[in-house]
Amino acid sequence: MTVLGVLWFFLIFVLIAGYFILDGFDLGVGVLFPFLAKSEEDKAVMRRVIGPVWDGNEVWLLTAGGALFAAFPDAYATTFSGFYLAVMLVLFGLIVRAVSFEFRAGDPGWAKVWDVCFFVGSLLPALLFGVAVGNIYAGIPMDANGDYMGVPLLGLITPFTLLTGLLGLAMFLAAGATWTALKAPLESGLRARAQKLRLPLQAAAVALFVVVSVLGHFFYAPDMAPELGIFRWLFAGLFLVTVVGSMVVGRVGERRGCPKADLGAFLGQSAGAFSLVGLLACSMFPCLVVASADSVGPTITIMNAASSELSLFWMTVILCIGLPLVLVYHVVIYRTFRGRVSPEDLAH
Repeated sequence: MTVLGVLWFFLIFVLIAGYFILDGFDLGVGVLFPFLAKSEEDKAVMRRVIGPVWDGNEVWLLTAGGALFAAFPDAYATTFSGFYLAVMLVLFGLIVRAVSFEFRAGDPGWAKVWDVCFFVGSLLPALLFGVAVGNIYAGIPMDANGDYMGVPLLGLITPFTLLTGLLGLAMFLAAGATWTALKAPLESGLRARAQKLRLPLQAAAVALFVVVSVLGHFFYAPDMAPELGIFRWLFAGLFLVTVVGSMVVGRVGERRGCPKADLGAFLGQSAGAFSLVGLLACSMFPCLVVASADSVGPTITIMNAASSELSLFWMTVILCIGLPLVLVYHVVIYRTFRGRVSPEDLAH
């Protein structure tokens, strides 16, 4: 196990965390769209709250996939070929979401169709990402070459992976509700509905986290590095503290009519998402894809899947150049479109 291999193991999870946080609220807004938006103005506001940022947020997913391909090609080959139908459904959802988002404004005659596509295109990735994570953690059957041996798509759905999918969906929905409450006009009914909905969604995420953690620890835990045990407890505790803290801040702020509490609720929810990915990384280490009990091939780990030292070195150099540029872009775009959506914004 090399230093650069370990570094890129955790860097990929950092990229996943970036996507989970940023595009997480995008997907959450899309899934909540038909439930929160009660008028055309509400729909316009919900599109506007993610309109300037959604495409930049998806860069984190592309970067994570590219980094996995370059750093751990065997893990990339197994997951993307074994989960082929699921991956295609995710891509289909993301494409449909993007198309519906762009076409909706220019094709009002088909507005209801594009609204449905926006919802479906957000729901599919939000649910299937968690199912995929549950599979690589719980284990999948692989042959000696590392190829997936199970039933396509249906073989990936088990009670545990369905629970992890629901956990991911609950986190996306809670993020969408907190972001909508943060960006919607101050006295609007949309903001009030988002505030009302975010508490039960966060409570559902905490409940699902407890169930998934118990099942994962006692029935599905892969061969983990014992020296990272303290970090697993740290991230688990951080998740509970930040999400519950977000619930408290949001609730107290709602009762006192404090607009700044919406920002605290969103930041707490985002910190919870980061800690959840951190917990997954520490729980998986050094495994990338766990082999199930009936698997012929071995578990894919850092040791047997990492690229050459030279490849990892140049990836690190490129990261040091490219990542600051991406961060600068996000700082600029979020500062430019900071604040709540105003009626003037809906005219553009």
